[in-house]
Amino acid sequence: MQNDVVPPSTQLAPQAQFVKITDEEAGQRIDNYLLRVCKGVPKSHIYRVLRSGEVRVNKGRIDQLYRLHEGDVVRIPPVRMAERTAAAAPAAEFKIIFEDAQLLVIDKPAGVAVHGGSGVSYGVIEQLRASRPDAKSLELVHRLDRDTSGLLMLAKKRSALTHLHAQMRDGQTDKRYLVLVHGDWKNARQHIKLALQKYTTAEGERRVAVQADGLASHTVFTLLRKFDQFALLEAELKTGRTHQIRVHLSASGFAIAGDDKYGDFALNRALLKADNTRGALKRMFLHAHQITFAHPETGKSMTLNASLAAECERFLVSLGQPLTIATR
Repeated sequence: MQNDVVPPSTQLAPQAQFVKITDEEAGQRIDNYLLRVCKGVPKSHIYRVLRSGEVRVNKGRIDQLYRLHEGDVVRIPPVRMAERTAAAAPAAEFKIIFEDAQLLVIDKPAGVAVHGGSGVSYGVIEQLRASRPDAKSLELVHRLDRDTSGLLMLAKKRSALTHLHAQMRDGQTDKRYLVLVHGDWKNARQHIKLALQKYTTAEGERRVAVQADGLASHTVFTLLRKFDQFALLEAELKTGRTHQIRVHLSASGFAIAGDDKYGDFALNRALLKADNTRGALKRMFLHAHQITFAHPETGKSMTLNASLAAECERFLVSLGQPLTIATR
């Protein structure tokens, strides 16, 4: 691939490049592939050339969700490079839940983006690559919102990545989150099925809304503990849409404590300071606590867990004894 990408010192590639996809590159989305190989090109420009149809696969137009196949020929148009090379990400390690030759699963803290972009110079993936220079194929298997803590899976081999992506597409993984909502939650177990559609605000921020012609989305919520004004739930994802848990709860009248996009903004401001009924909460209370999947090499079923983040646990303790503790 060295001759397929313009070096950072060149502002504009002189002509389109044609690249044949290998077995190791197959399975990834075209937008993620371009972001990886076109280093130094602004993310906004990558999506612009995708929308305009300048990127072609096998001479045909594709959208950003297209997944590459072995043997595909990708046309990469002339692309303008960033005038300045972004500062190198500092090497960093995170709490490791599981690691072998195929996988790396970490416990991501809240407030850390999983990758650079949208005003963030670097994220978990760039920091881990910097700390592990020999991990040439390290890639995110899935994403977590910046303000969500918990289990984050990374693949150390392309074959592991494609295997895990296939499991997720086929609904063979089980991802569960702990979430605290404000309000009088009634049901021990509740299914929410609301179709979701992505959109972009006037400020360029990515958002999601309930829309009848959107993508089918399904979350199952189980009540774990009920307090006077809050309820601790386990959210089980049946589909994996962007901001799914947050929007399903908000649309159902239950704001996630600390959610600055879809939550109760007055409540969030109040939660920043402790009062005589509870402690302070300065983050969104959403934590990816469990994932079950088949190991990409052995096929063995694995269930991994990450304990609730300390700041969330402290807030729960500050609420006092729950009115209800569900038996499971």
